[in-house]
Amino acid sequence: MHLKRVNIHSDCYPTHEFYPFNLDVLERTGGLDFTSPVTLFVGENGTGKSTLLEALAHRAGIYIWQGRSRARCDVNPYENKFYRCISLDWADGRVPGSFFGAAVFRDFARVLDEWATTDPGQLDYFGGRSLLTQSHGQSLMSFFKARYAVRGLYLLDEPETALSPRTQIDLLKVLARMGAAGHAQFVIATHSPILLACPGATIYSFDHVPVSPVQYEQTQHYETYRRFMADRHQFLDRDGDGHSH
Repeated sequence: MHLKRVNIHSDCYPTHEFYPFNLDVLERTGGLDFTSPVTLFVGENGTGKSTLLEALAHRAGIYIWQGRSRARCDVNPYENKFYRCISLDWADGRVPGSFFGAAVFRDFARVLDEWATTDPGQLDYFGGRSLLTQSHGQSLMSFFKARYAVRGLYLLDEPETALSPRTQIDLLKVLARMGAAGHAQFVIATHSPILLACPGATIYSFDHVPVSPVQYEQTQHYETYRRFMADRHQFLDRDGDGHSH
């Protein structure tokens, strides 16, 4: 492993009133160990998965591509400050890497295309074709296959967002292959039961307080999909509170 552990220092929180510093699950989690090439964060929305993932990127010195900023009516001054309250333990010093977020990938693809107008060789690092000339799913897989062949730490935030189930399986194979090669380490926040099935991966559930490792079959995502596939009609006959009509 390149990254061995993240430590969460709740004693230095600047506030307990604003997100993410008001999350009980993060305050009561002292840290997480990384013991396998692929580590998966799973849990309901708002449990802090993406927040911790972005904090890892900031603390590791990994740049996060940002799309065009927009005016907001309600700004939380603390939402991007969590990285100040964590520390990282490395095996042999910091390694390079990248952060992938589906929301900003298109912006990266446009910038890469602009670079390629003056230096076409830039595209050779991403499959040899403009990412904008491919379907979204194809461009993502071109990016994944090229980028993750390089030694480093790779952080992915819900990469399944624009991928079909079959393409998610393709990504799963890339993760398993690159992780087994020993040069790439992945930390992934996901809702996908396909990606959660990565062989040998460590799964941390943010639905537990503190965050705890779970087996694949113990995740709520697996259980929900299993029950739905077994009898999808029972879900259609229930209201939002899970009660039958």
